Amino acid sequence: MEKMNSNLYLSKSLFLRGLQCHKSLYLHKCHPELKDEISPQQEARFQSGTDVGLYAHRLFPGGVEIPYDTLTHEEQLLMTKAEIEKGTATLYEPAFSFNGVFVKVDILQEGEDGWEIYEVKAASGMKDVYFDDVAIQYYVLTDMGLPVSKAYLVYINTQYVRKGEIESERLFSRVDITELVKEKQILLEEEIKRLREMLKSGTPPDIDIGPYCSNPYDCDFHGYCWKHIPEVSVFSLREKGADKFELYRQGIIRLEDIPLDRLNGKQRQQVEAFLEKKDYINSKATKKFLDSLWYPLYFLDFETFNIPIPPFDGLRPYEKVPFQYSLYCLEHEGAEAKHYEYLALPGVDPRGELMRKLLSEVPENACVIAYNSSFETRVFRSIADWFPEYRQRIESLIKNVRDLMAPFQRRNIYCWQMQGSYSMKSVLPIMVPELSYDSMEISDGMVAAYAYSRIGASQNPEEVERIRKALLEYCGLDTLGMVKIVEKLRELCG
Repeated sequence: MEKMNSNLYLSKSLFLRGLQCHKSLYLHKCHPELKDEISPQQEARFQSGTDVGLYAHRLFPGGVEIPYDTLTHEEQLLMTKAEIEKGTATLYEPAFSFNGVFVKVDILQEGEDGWEIYEVKAASGMKDVYFDDVAIQYYVLTDMGLPVSKAYLVYINTQYVRKGEIESERLFSRVDITELVKEKQILLEEEIKRLREMLKSGTPPDIDIGPYCSNPYDCDFHGYCWKHIPEVSVFSLREKGADKFELYRQGIIRLEDIPLDRLNGKQRQQVEAFLEKKDYINSKATKKFLDSLWYPLYFLDFETFNIPIPPFDGLRPYEKVPFQYSLYCLEHEGAEAKHYEYLALPGVDPRGELMRKLLSEVPENACVIAYNSSFETRVFRSIADWFPEYRQRIESLIKNVRDLMAPFQRRNIYCWQMQGSYSMKSVLPIMVPELSYDSMEISDGMVAAYAYSRIGASQNPEEVERIRKALLEYCGLDTLGMVKIVEKLRELCG
């Protein structure tokens, strides 16, 4: 690897960070201590798709891997060079460096007309940022003298249905992006030069916040760059309407500074309610919703995982698979709530057992209440596709589903603390203050799915028991919360 001031050294990920925002790259290089802490949601995202690269290797079997976790950059470069010189035709994670830019290629395959780059993504489609990802690899490889004839993007084919062993040729889609990558070469070296000039300056770029703070990736310096934005601001506005960054660029940051005539109906209601600390209730509309419910009442919440490599037959990549549910039952008015729950063992297909247990607990005449019922309905329809012999029963059940989110989404009930949100996480602590997600180890669906995967990976019985308890507690709170919200709505409507 050529010698260069470490502060000016770039990797593929650093180059992409700089493309998104020069300031983010500067802070990463000079003040990494200012980064945000990794949240459980981010950790869950990082862990998804870890098997994708290994399955992609099967597209070109018999290759040699250049490990990144046990070798220094220098050692990776030397090993890559040695493998190419001895005629190895397929390399996994080979390393290259040119002009102080270090890259690793997911798969490098020697074709008839030269080497071919295969960039593997766990995504279900193409994004513009992926072209930049491949372009910097093409730049380094070609400028150091390696003949590259093709560049491909490899991503997940969501139409593939598993039947038996995973078929990598069908699991992945391949797209030739060679021409797009070549077009980007013209400006690439100039951008590298600009990034280095910025780093040489020794002062952070004067870049204000903007849409690029979360596009194409969430920046990990958000807390530092946004520290001047109060907890409640123009960026708290929900629903489509006023352009938040346009308001900000005009010096409008606090809700009280927004001209109300620039807001649509729901945004205006949100601002006025917050400023006046005022709640709204449409008793007639809320009572109409309550009158649409009947006993026995069953409050249902599913937890699902959706991963790129379908783990069981009959599944597509990223298809939502239910592994847990919580169910509260009120058989009649004034009845004591009964609770049922299910949490699958890891590593086994949970669909059949979960469905049979749930259908045995919910009678055909029951009113089923869910929060954001479109999610539960999609799960039910998937179950009907997997088990067509139960389709009629499931379709009958779907007709009896009612959405508890509806009165809040329509703003028939709106509390000023909700800040325009009608999610369960926003509504429950306000409607039922004694219930809260704040102190829970698991507090959203993404973290729940990740926690479920950890059960299967853990060899520690105490950790497994702790995670199972946390999963049951989280899912149970969702359904108990719905029971309490309905009680509250009845109180409000007299």
